[in-house]
Amino acid sequence: MIYAGSVHRPRLLILYAAYGDGHLQAARAILDALESCGGEGVLVDLLAESHPILYQMTKRFYMHSYKYMPHVYGWVYNRTRPMKHNSLFGGWLHSFGRDTIRRIVALERPDAVIHTFPTFALPSLQHTGRPVLTGAVVTDFDLHCRWVHPRIDRYYVATPDMRKELISLGISESRIVVSGIPLKRGFRNVVPDPRIRARHGLDPVRPLVLIMAGAYGMLEGVPQMLEGLLAHPDTAVALVCGRNEALADSVRTRFAGACAEGRLRVFGYVDHVHELMSVSSCVVTKPGGITLAEALAAGIPICTLRPVPGQERNNALYLESKGAAFVARNKDQLIAEILKLVHDPVRLKNRKKAVAELQTKNAAETIVLDILSRLPIIKGARFGL
Repeated sequence: MIYAGSVHRPRLLILYAAYGDGHLQAARAILDALESCGGEGVLVDLLAESHPILYQMTKRFYMHSYKYMPHVYGWVYNRTRPMKHNSLFGGWLHSFGRDTIRRIVALERPDAVIHTFPTFALPSLQHTGRPVLTGAVVTDFDLHCRWVHPRIDRYYVATPDMRKELISLGISESRIVVSGIPLKRGFRNVVPDPRIRARHGLDPVRPLVLIMAGAYGMLEGVPQMLEGLLAHPDTAVALVCGRNEALADSVRTRFAGACAEGRLRVFGYVDHVHELMSVSSCVVTKPGGITLAEALAAGIPICTLRPVPGQERNNALYLESKGAAFVARNKDQLIAEILKLVHDPVRLKNRKKAVAELQTKNAAETIVLDILSRLPIIKGARFGL
């Protein structure tokens, strides 16, 4: 379905929020797939546009509570998980950005609006008249009811289990697509290639453990993990520190010998995660939805250490229940599991089989094609606010 030669190019408004990188990455993946189909799109951080001061305050609170008060964050997440869209709290959350989205829709005149973050100011404005087609892309393996709104036309979810959960909450099955989580172009076809190791200065022979410290390098206990793994001379490690330059510098200094031997390679923020994953035996990571989906797309098992309460812990426990992940209670348990996994071919094969059963291909393209296939129903009408 290519629209490049059409008189009217399909136009999508894609709304996200930059609490972490995941929602923005999903939005960019959808935009890339849309442009490949001849459409055009606009990315908007609705909260940043509508309430910049409040946005900065809540973003700072999110980062600090996540790092220093994880149990507070987890309590709030779990306490609000079953909330209704029309509850006092739910209605208040969805009220942010109403005036801004009204102006943006009038200016951009999109054919559809896609949300990769559950701020549903537009659906809360829609009347019984002709609305813009709306979609919600759930970017986790756990469903918080903030994502559930009766005026969302299409739900795009990671798993059949989430589809069942939405149905149990009253969402029609016909409105739900098990698309997977949209990922950047490099994950469309992840193929291991020995040349990748040489290109990135990785050990050419030893089993490779990939440690992802997160976009802001907040993964707990990275030096201790490295000590335990590098104590075994038959193991190599690639560490991605994200934007945490201090972590990268301290690791290079502390483990200079392993770096010189080629058993440890330290990266900052990278755009070639798909290549690193393709040549790794497993990944150690914070269990954010995007990173987990990337690991599944790459076909590698996942290990995580004491995930933060909230969606990340629930993500990890879900994948562990499917055999695709291991959730460690402490660093010693984590290191022991990693070493058993990467040096036991049968164990590794079984874990990869569980990973493969959860894979979804081309999520961004699935989402875009589903949205575009529904645009003729609109018949050129627009949303009059």
